[in-house]
Amino acid sequence: MNKTVKIIIGIVVLILLLVVLKYFKDANSKTIEEYEVEEPFYTSINTKAVATGKLNPEEEIELKPQISGIIDEILVEEGDRVEKGDLIAKIRVVPNEQSLVSASSQIKTAQLSFNNAETLYNRNKSLFEKGVISQQDFENSELSFNQAKETLKQAQNNYQIIKRGSISGGASANTNIIAQISGTILEIPVREGDQVIESNNFNEGTTIATVADMSQMIFEGKVDEAEVGKLSEGREIKVVLGAIKDKDFPAKLTFIAPKGVEENGAVQFTIKANVTIDEGTNVRAGYSANAEIDIESKDSVFAIREALLQYNRITEKPFVEVLEAEGKYKKVDVVLGISDGINVEITEGLKKEDKIKIWNKTSDEEKVEVRPGPPAH
Repeated sequence: MNKTVKIIIGIVVLILLLVVLKYFKDANSKTIEEYEVEEPFYTSINTKAVATGKLNPEEEIELKPQISGIIDEILVEEGDRVEKGDLIAKIRVVPNEQSLVSASSQIKTAQLSFNNAETLYNRNKSLFEKGVISQQDFENSELSFNQAKETLKQAQNNYQIIKRGSISGGASANTNIIAQISGTILEIPVREGDQVIESNNFNEGTTIATVADMSQMIFEGKVDEAEVGKLSEGREIKVVLGAIKDKDFPAKLTFIAPKGVEENGAVQFTIKANVTIDEGTNVRAGYSANAEIDIESKDSVFAIREALLQYNRITEKPFVEVLEAEGKYKKVDVVLGISDGINVEITEGLKKEDKIKIWNKTSDEEKVEVRPGPPAH
């Protein structure tokens, strides 16, 4: 091996040695980040359930016609205040030609029967007065006459109802839509000239107007199954309206649904509460609202901020990192109590003097590089 080759090999070995030394140096050197810390504290924690829903009138009815026809006149507007018995709208009857012809034919048939019964009655009356026939025969002819007269009257009334919608056309006529309760007109979904269908056993009918008593309002919303078990009827709650955000309205829980409904993978239960509205506050039906329900309250509980918690990826148990000597942190499992979403009660795992790492917030100080010390002899 000549001298040049030896020199090259020596240089390569030296370079490899330097690379190895640098690797071990970098491996034994580490950078420590200093984190801010917090200590546990004592505070009051109130847990709340929030139900989202709407504010609706407790008493709300839909006015529907008792006869089919066309809206002839609407006497109110949406937002008007009406009293029970007020006239809301009038319907003009458009009779069915076939029904009208049939009713007319029934009148003619009833008229023939009546004329025949009247003739027999008058004849038998004369014979009875002369003593030719018995009283029973006369009474039978009188009964037939009265029945024929009633049948004729009924046929004439049916004809008038089909043609005009009523017999007399007075205030109680089927063509008049009357307010059944005192309240406010919330909605009039029809206009003059619209055709409407009567309400019967086979058809809901066309809604002429919706009337509601706005002095009695209820909150109707839904709560999660995890919270419904902690609720009870009669509990006082607070209702916040989306349109009036700077004011809370007291309410009393009156209904909790016995059966839940699955929505988006979660089971929801309907709740209702009577809401007290101030006289000076103007509310409208359908306002979006949230109900705040106090579930549990504790004073002077040992707690930390919930943002300090971390969770084991495998066991999903909560833990915090507590500062020890030389800037090191130790994982400490904790047992949680109640929480309000900001602070959480700690029942086991921590002491008052513990300093807990704020794991997502480093200190403003510069990073300190720790280098290995001299080798021990």
